[in-house]
Amino acid sequence: MNADIKVRLASVTDAEELSRLNQAFNGGDKRPPHQIRESLKINNELIAVAEIKGKAVGFGCAQSFYSFCYEEPQGEITELYVEEAARRRGIAGAIISCLEENLRKRGVKDVRVLTGKRNDAAIKTYEHCNYVKGHELLLTKRIED
Repeated sequence: MNADIKVRLASVTDAEELSRLNQAFNGGDKRPPHQIRESLKINNELIAVAEIKGKAVGFGCAQSFYSFCYEEPQGEITELYVEEAARRRGIAGAIISCLEENLRKRGVKDVRVLTGKRNDAAIKTYEHCNYVKGHELLLTKRIED
């Protein structure tokens, strides 16, 4: 990976750039930076930011949690995005490595990833990082008031 590329955990000073990147990734209404700052202050979520020459070009998110069902904490990578112009430089893999290292520090030994079954680019990226396809099926339901 190029020396101009850096991946690190996000801080509250990254809120503006995270808002911009999230808008590009998820669409819809742009999350206000003040909400992102508050989330960064109170959440247990790990957020990695990738930069090229100091400009944020990607991010990834991960969660760790405990369940009475398992002895060890569980981990999940929940989001991964790299701007199109910055792709194919190893940035996604570096974000994944940063998240994995920080999950490992929390005692996580196994990490799950959820991505679209037709998202070939993401699947190839995760497989390149030694993730394997599982046999589980995701079911979802929206519950409203």
